[in-house]
Amino acid sequence: MSCGPSEFESDALSALPSSFPPLKRRRLETLQVNLGYRCNQSCSHCHVDAGPWRTEMMEPHLVDLIPQVLRHCQLRTLDLTGGAPELHPQFRDLVRAARAEDVAVIDRCNLTILSEPGQESLAEFLADCGVRIVASLPCYEKDRVDQQRGRGVFERSLDALKTLNRLGYGMPGSPLELDLVYNPSGPFLPPPQQTLEEQYRQQLMQSHGISFNHLLTLANMPIKRFAQDLAFSGNLGCYQTLLQEAHRPENLDAVMCRTLISVSWTGALYDCDFNQQLGCSVGAEPAVLNDLLRTHDGLVDQPIAVAEHCFGCTAGQGSSCGGSLS
Repeated sequence: MSCGPSEFESDALSALPSSFPPLKRRRLETLQVNLGYRCNQSCSHCHVDAGPWRTEMMEPHLVDLIPQVLRHCQLRTLDLTGGAPELHPQFRDLVRAARAEDVAVIDRCNLTILSEPGQESLAEFLADCGVRIVASLPCYEKDRVDQQRGRGVFERSLDALKTLNRLGYGMPGSPLELDLVYNPSGPFLPPPQQTLEEQYRQQLMQSHGISFNHLLTLANMPIKRFAQDLAFSGNLGCYQTLLQEAHRPENLDAVMCRTLISVSWTGALYDCDFNQQLGCSVGAEPAVLNDLLRTHDGLVDQPIAVAEHCFGCTAGQGSSCGGSLS
């Protein structure tokens, strides 16, 4: 029996007046950039509704601004996401420019992109540049991965992981970092990160000889495609209630939005990637990438836009782009 509304727009619950505690930003450390929504996959949990049919891509003049922003704001990390960020024509040039500034680069990689036509040299490029790879692998079982991400994705992901291991990624003593990402397949919270990481490590090594550094557990956010699926099944209200009831105030100190700014493919600024999808802009007026070249200290102590979906970051162990918070 359904305990929630059966018909909602994808962001309906998140648009309600928020009971989430107020937050303010600290000094920026990370620039997270969505280079576009084009992707070679169309995963059921995708909060940006990415897929092969999407055409949105960041314009070249905006990509050219990113190294300037990194330098001006003295940022430590460039976090590249999408879609599949590697499909942007300037992806490699941007990585090279950021590394030239001694900025750490994270590539949020879906793994199957490494075997796409025209991407045969991508893995070697990432290794040569010392890019940290954060790779989606929602389970170590074939059927669950293919159900969530598409037929054949599991085998292609394993092949990609083996390639990365051969290049040194995730191997003991290697500086090349390979982290895996787990998303639940339904309307529930992820299990304890450390316990699940041990299971992943054992299963992937014993069955496939695959090594990695860390497992990051992420809660699915009730927005876009995942929210639409929840609404269709009558579980959207239940899931939102689950997140709110599992809220832990101690997680507020470590949520990613305190030290991160998210940039959309249009160059608009948001407090996080999830706010980006809901159109919750930074500050009272819409801000854009070029604004960061005029001031960045002014963002310190700026209120962060919060709504009901934010409980997804503080529920249970907490969830962020870096995995659990506690």
